[in-house]
Amino acid sequence: MNDSFFGSYFRKNLLLIIIIGFSFIVGIQLFSMQIVEQSKYSEKSDDNSVKPVYQTAPRGIFFDRSHNVLVGNKPSFTLRLTPADYDTKLNGYVESMLGFSDGYISKVLKDTRQYSKFIPRRILKDASFKVIAWYEENQANLPGIDYIMETQRDYSFGVNGSHMFGYTKEISADMLRKRKGEYEMGDNIGFNGIEKTYEEYIRGTKGIKYVLVDSKQKTIGRYKNGETDKPAEKGYDLILSIDKDAQVMAESLFVGKRGSVVAIEPSTGEIIAFLSSPGYNLADFASVTSNKIWRDLNNDPEKPLFNRATMSIYSPGSTYKMLAAITALEEGIIDTNYRINCGGGFQFGNRFFKCLHVHGSVDVKTSIEKSCNTFYYSLILKIGLERWAKYSRMFGFGHKTGVDITEENSGLVPDQKYYDRVFGKDRYPKGILISLGIGQGELSVTPIQLAQYVALLANNGKSAKPHFIKGFIKNLTNEYLEAKPEYFDLGISKHSFDIVRDAMFRVVNGVGTAGNIRTPEFTIAGKTGTAQNPHGNDHAIFVGFAPYDNPKIAIAVIVENAGFGSTHAAPIARDIMKAYLVKNKKVAANAN
Repeated sequence: MNDSFFGSYFRKNLLLIIIIGFSFIVGIQLFSMQIVEQSKYSEKSDDNSVKPVYQTAPRGIFFDRSHNVLVGNKPSFTLRLTPADYDTKLNGYVESMLGFSDGYISKVLKDTRQYSKFIPRRILKDASFKVIAWYEENQANLPGIDYIMETQRDYSFGVNGSHMFGYTKEISADMLRKRKGEYEMGDNIGFNGIEKTYEEYIRGTKGIKYVLVDSKQKTIGRYKNGETDKPAEKGYDLILSIDKDAQVMAESLFVGKRGSVVAIEPSTGEIIAFLSSPGYNLADFASVTSNKIWRDLNNDPEKPLFNRATMSIYSPGSTYKMLAAITALEEGIIDTNYRINCGGGFQFGNRFFKCLHVHGSVDVKTSIEKSCNTFYYSLILKIGLERWAKYSRMFGFGHKTGVDITEENSGLVPDQKYYDRVFGKDRYPKGILISLGIGQGELSVTPIQLAQYVALLANNGKSAKPHFIKGFIKNLTNEYLEAKPEYFDLGISKHSFDIVRDAMFRVVNGVGTAGNIRTPEFTIAGKTGTAQNPHGNDHAIFVGFAPYDNPKIAIAVIVENAGFGSTHAAPIARDIMKAYLVKNKKVAANAN
């Protein structure tokens, strides 16, 4: 056999073996795919036409302390665009039909280009039924556009509460990077107030629904009959300490006024009413806030976005006299027999500090009842700056109360270090103390600090950190989780509190400055104040509590630029107390 014959024969057989072997392998693979693993590849084929639809979880509802709804939810349609399936040639048509400005969709796509093109972009929240009807009629010609049902906040329950509740807004790109995996583009997040503080409880857990779509992305049915779907889980409902009737009363009394109200249950620190006026309409933030609304709110000279109840600082005026009295009593500087003579003022150096009246011989109780400045001009010099500052901080001034909304001012309690920084070491003029004695000068406090202060006066120095939440309701199990407030005790003697509380009783029920707010339904104790304002008319202040023998509500009211506290702030406090106490008294009577 020659070489050419061998070479030709060998090559022919080798080629034949290769062809047969390859055909065998292909046949085995086809058999495996089509017969043995048919179900596996059928499922993969289905996956190519399966579209996940994420469902936003409804946020938890806010209830008041009697389980009346304060903030709810309502259904809302959201129109979305998925870049991977969308034809940008439709931009002009879609923008025209939806009332968008030219270039709106291009801007949305540009602003979100860092995200996957398969993630839908929300282009219209709170879409009308007219818009949804237009989409349903034209969806075959609108590839990449769909809509989902979501919920938005419902504020139709008769309470404004803007600075208390806060609002949600679409999560920013920066925050989205920080909380990757928790939120997705277009999700809302609590931005301030209770919505922000309790976001982790309120927001709930997203659901996901899988649907089958055709080549045009039109939904043609459910995937696996919904077996793999996961329903959205509503967030925890919040039981707030707010009393709806007291809150509504406060809001009605502050129409056209600037100022704030904070009412607290003395024994628990629960906030019963909370108001900063003027406020803003939370409904404007329920969906997409227009640039005009946002611009108008920010440019409004009345500053409706500013939370006066926790951020504004004021001189407390005569409402601070009880603190000076307790300091002097606790330190043994005075007792109930201590008296001074008020001849209409106090001479210090070459300056005469005036009192409002000539009060004659005055003891500590009378000094509060009749609001004698002369008594405290003299007393502060005996107390001294450092002891006065120490007790001020004990009652919560000079630092944040820790209330469970994030925006809060510390105010200022000046002390030796403060004045050393301002004037130089040991060089501050001693006459500065005179103003501090009557709650003026550099001293500054917030309304919520004043409310905590009067709650401590009402409850003999025992209370809890001011807070809005009584508890949570887990919606899946309906389990109630009670909030755990931080209780504290100042450790001040009941004897000192009894003296000051009796004096506050006389302010309203004796010959004091708030006799105009007496009411037969319950007994009020309190103190009026007028805070000096270098930028305009003085501010009216009232702090008080009721009922006197068993305090259930302590309140601080500030009406800006109104003048005397007895005329403008005290009646507001009385009416809010009445809205809370008289109703509860009737409920208790009916229960018996």
